[in-house]
Amino acid sequence: MAKRKNARVTVILECKDCIRNSEKEGSTGISRYITEKNGHNTPNPLELRKFCPYCYKYTIHGEIKK
Repeated sequence: MAKRKNARVTVILECKDCIRNSEKEGSTGISRYITEKNGHNTPNPLELRKFCPYCYKYTIHGEIKK
């Protein structure tokens, strides 16, 4: 049997609202999450709604490069 390549890819999700706020004023931090996605099924950048402890609300977290 032939071995398959691992399709699971580790990605980092970063809060998009914190990035915009840090440019305007001094932000306390940027919320980041680490997760995995299937690279074959989802080749586009991943975007999920996650809780941001710095914004105190659920915001869109987008995939960033390592």
